[in-house]
Amino acid sequence: MKTIAFLLHNNFEQVEYEDVNNQLKDKGYKTILITTNKNKEVQAMNQDVDKGDTFTADIFAKDAQIDDYDALVVPGGTVNADTIRGNEEAHNIVKAVNNAKKPLALICHAPWILINTGIAKGKTLTAYQSLQTDLENAGAKFVDKTVQVDGNLITSRNPDDIKNFVEAIDKALS
Repeated sequence: MKTIAFLLHNNFEQVEYEDVNNQLKDKGYKTILITTNKNKEVQAMNQDVDKGDTFTADIFAKDAQIDDYDALVVPGGTVNADTIRGNEEAHNIVKAVNNAKKPLALICHAPWILINTGIAKGKTLTAYQSLQTDLENAGAKFVDKTVQVDGNLITSRNPDDIKNFVEAIDKALS
């Protein structure tokens, strides 16, 4: 059974974690939740402003072993994405997954971390519309599509695109 890790901090977009996680589990994948937060209780948000549910992470980022996972998914949420893009532990995980050429799937604001890790340069990516200028300034080509696959990178725009995002992750692991 293949294992998919989710990487997040706190104040992430609930549907981008919960719905993606549930759909991947329904497809037969094992999932694990990694956090860069200081405790394992993490707060989800709905549309960035309303508190959603809390979830319990399985492991802290500092203890994550990339060899244990077949793919990495990074949910968005503006605060979450902005926090992890400046987090060294998150950078190390994202770079290791990318260097191993494992599927690296990012939705909504999550592609911000591709800028901070230097991965965005030369890639064709999609993301939440407000990231277009940031991604282009980092040397990426921005496209407005439900899902964009460039090598092992899978990017998606927003919660409306979750079905296509999950299909792209599944296809990459098949």
